[in-house]
Amino acid sequence: MTHAVYTYQQLQLKSIARLKQIYSEIACTVKVSDKRCKDAWIAAIVNYQANKVQKLTPAAPDNQAAAQAELDNYIADQAQAVAPEPLTIVEISFDHHEYYANDKLVASISYDDNHLTQRWVVMINGKEVFRANTVMRCHRFICTHYKDGSLPVQEQLATPCTTGNEVMAQIFNECEKFGFEILDDGIYDNDIKLGEVGCTDNWWVIRASWGHQQKLACDSVESAVRSLSVVEVSPVSCDELLGRAFDELSASEWRRLLEYETELTSSELIAA
Repeated sequence: MTHAVYTYQQLQLKSIARLKQIYSEIACTVKVSDKRCKDAWIAAIVNYQANKVQKLTPAAPDNQAAAQAELDNYIADQAQAVAPEPLTIVEISFDHHEYYANDKLVASISYDDNHLTQRWVVMINGKEVFRANTVMRCHRFICTHYKDGSLPVQEQLATPCTTGNEVMAQIFNECEKFGFEILDDGIYDNDIKLGEVGCTDNWWVIRASWGHQQKLACDSVESAVRSLSVVEVSPVSCDELLGRAFDELSASEWRRLLEYETELTSSELIAA
């Protein structure tokens, strides 16, 4: 049975309901990564069609190279069209969301209570660029226009990592790699609190087992979040650790001793 071949542009104009119907009509077997996401359905359909075209395209021996080159270009173009973009959404509050790409602010969505119907607004550089009656329409506007390069460029702050929103975006990216969850009081893994990560003058981490008064400086957000993934054994006193050979200490025990030494030095300076 022959089915129509849909282009990426044609599929973009379809609703999710229609995309699901097309998916069923062509007997698509490519797994949909997120059934709530329109782009996921489009990606599955486009990739399935590309594979079918590759298997079914006839070519005479003399024209094989040209046909293969044309097919390769088609597949590459389609893959590029549905390539996922590195956008991270940070929920500042219920009515305010910020979109980041590689830790750089791209756009934000806010709620305008003064408007009668279209209360959700896309803001870039402090200016309204799009307005809709639902937050999902604003979301699709940002993703679609960012993907095709038509979204206005957000001016970036001169000094990186200076606002709480930028800090949260970087922490969110790293926690996502480990499957950690960020809640109001810290970072969790399967309902177990691991600790906190933040950035003031420098990045720092506090493990839940250390207590809120023990803060360790880190070189980067990556090292801060990664330290939370290290499993700690039952705590041992610093006096006991000082009695061990250096090569018997773990990385976390080394950090405790360094912190302990720093606290002692600070106390001696205060006493002096």
